[in-house]
Amino acid sequence: MATSPAATTSTPPSEAPFKTTPPPNTALARLGGGIARRPRLVIWLSALLTVFGLVLAAGAMDRLALSRFESPGSESIDTRAALAEEFDTGTPSVLLLITAKHGTVDDQEVAEAGLGLERELAAQDGVAETASYWSRDKSPVMRAEDGSQALVIARMSGTVTEARTRLAEFAPGFARDDATVKVRVGGGDEVFRQAAEQARTDFLRAEMIVFPLVLLLLAFLYRRFSAALLTLGMGLFSVITTLALMRLLTYVTDVSTFAANLTLVMGIGLGVDYSLFVISRFREELAAGHEVAEATSRAVDGAGRTVAFSGLTVIVSLACLMLFPFPFLRSFAYSGIAVVLTSVFAALVVLPAALSLLGHRIRRRRKHTSGAAARGGPDGWWHSTALRMMRRPLAYGIPALAVLLALSAPALGISFGAPDDRVLPADVSSRVVQDDIRANFAAEEMDAIQVLRPGLPGNDSGRAAIDATAAELSRLEGIQQVDALTGSYADGRRIQEPGESADRFRSDENTWFSVIATQDALGTEPDRVLADVRSAFGDTEVRIGGYPAELGDFRRVLVERLPAVLGLILLVTFVILFLMTGSVLLAAKAIVLNALSMAVMFGALVWIFQEGHLSGPLGFTSTGSLEPSIPILMFCTAFGLSMDYEVFMLSRIKEEYDRTGDNSASVAAGLERSGPLITAAAVILAASFATYASSGIVYLKMLGLGMVVVILVDATLIRAVLVPVLMRLAGRANWWSPAPLRRLHARFGIATH
Repeated sequence: MATSPAATTSTPPSEAPFKTTPPPNTALARLGGGIARRPRLVIWLSALLTVFGLVLAAGAMDRLALSRFESPGSESIDTRAALAEEFDTGTPSVLLLITAKHGTVDDQEVAEAGLGLERELAAQDGVAETASYWSRDKSPVMRAEDGSQALVIARMSGTVTEARTRLAEFAPGFARDDATVKVRVGGGDEVFRQAAEQARTDFLRAEMIVFPLVLLLLAFLYRRFSAALLTLGMGLFSVITTLALMRLLTYVTDVSTFAANLTLVMGIGLGVDYSLFVISRFREELAAGHEVAEATSRAVDGAGRTVAFSGLTVIVSLACLMLFPFPFLRSFAYSGIAVVLTSVFAALVVLPAALSLLGHRIRRRRKHTSGAAARGGPDGWWHSTALRMMRRPLAYGIPALAVLLALSAPALGISFGAPDDRVLPADVSSRVVQDDIRANFAAEEMDAIQVLRPGLPGNDSGRAAIDATAAELSRLEGIQQVDALTGSYADGRRIQEPGESADRFRSDENTWFSVIATQDALGTEPDRVLADVRSAFGDTEVRIGGYPAELGDFRRVLVERLPAVLGLILLVTFVILFLMTGSVLLAAKAIVLNALSMAVMFGALVWIFQEGHLSGPLGFTSTGSLEPSIPILMFCTAFGLSMDYEVFMLSRIKEEYDRTGDNSASVAAGLERSGPLITAAAVILAASFATYASSGIVYLKMLGLGMVVVILVDATLIRAVLVPVLMRLAGRANWWSPAPLRRLHARFGIATH
């Protein structure tokens, strides 16, 4: 195919070409040159890929899966399977809250209505087991303390996605209000089904806000609508192709529906970030007097290496999420890695083809500087700011560090807890139900701890041992009631003789106990309650399940894997930065400064969401703790994105240092050339994440606000103040490495320019 007219357009006569180095002969430069020779072919192929991606992406949301907070292969999950197989029972996840309009739930008319609702619920497709206050022999824990309310509970069959899909079909029909009773639907599956629906709604709303908002910001930045539209197009390409890849992944593994929310903001953010740097480099090369085709080749070579390094650092951070055995967190790794790969492809393949066609039309609508100014001249704000910081490093560095440490201080009080319905807005139906249960019930049957006792027969021969064990369990601090084959127990004594419902504990080989803790005990000391239950059996083998145990196993595995995940992120990031810079100190400094940014983010999460500051304006309810998986996800995402900016900045500084050998001058010039772009990219990425600050889901609020905080802090106090200050204090030591590592870098290091 012939080269496009734009690709052969010469530099305007008013701008004579500058004497430049010979064109590079690297793989990336050759890629850029090949694209510049056949830009229309690349554009047509990219368009076909986009259309194919749209077809796949259109059905992606329907194939994404839902998940519970559970650890596959853990004791609690094995116990759930054993109870289902041997006793045909398990953990209920759906409930009907029955409120008597007159009298109490013990009145005959209300009891008949309750039993009728239980039979109707049992007949629904996907419902494996039901029980109610009335069919459980009027169990005290299933009745409100004032007698006005009672529960019908159900266990769903199939996967969590299948269960919640079926629940969505029949749940609205059970929300009733007649002359006898008022019925509302709740339970864990209903809570998180509604949360997933809200997340999908937020995804669509965010799409409507993000695209025009980012387009306006880009138009203001570029002063060229064509450049703004082109850059946004790269972000849109990333989102579309990532959703398409996620759909393909659903055929081999589960991908969480919440991962789509991350795909949108990261696809736009990284697609725009990488495009900003490529377009900026392309403009520099045009301003330096190069023909369009050569400018394309040089831009792909210069900016492409930085983009590739940046993408690698983000991939490393997100890939570490796959070390956790949870489909929920792994889904974010899949989507995040796909976003990076598609964003890099868009920036290094699709975008250069478009730039080759647009040529000089991509430049700003103003007179262009030349010579040294085109290379990052000494008259810019970032240049003068960097010099000012370096002239008085302690005067600026100490206050900036003090501010960051003060913002980080709340993180010292971080407390992890269990997720519950309060992730939803206060007026959502399942949240209203759970609020009523918290207020009116001393304990909740749905949160029973299930203790499987192998080897103790659940028949007449084991009655004496079962009676003694149940009585002992009921004496434990924080235990409201224990149900067993021999009846119900509280405070060390039997309070109810066994009825028909006791048959669920019957087996000739084993039996199990339903240990129901108070809401206060589970809310404040769940691990202590579980430990006490286990210790009550001494050396006897038991297997513990139920929702509290599943959450406990989930948190335990998170904590166990966390040091390895963090260590791997830091180690691999250090290696990547060392290979890029050849400096031990610069790599270590980058990690320390990123850790400081992360501390600020956690400080904001604790202050806002754990302690409840701003809960009124932001419209959420603080539970006094943070669910641990979301902060871990945010750490991996934010660390990668912060290192993204570090790579952009260091690549420019190193380029200047390699050219001049002047530490201070290279820092100032490098910041002048990267600072405006980092700031612009940060503002756009922060604006994208900020769209979730108004989400109805607390997790998405945390993700949105936390990422906004870390991005803005990182692009201001970290990059504008601490980076030049620390590099000035270190001087030539910035570029030092021990002799063995210097030899290693000489052999394996990769230049970024």
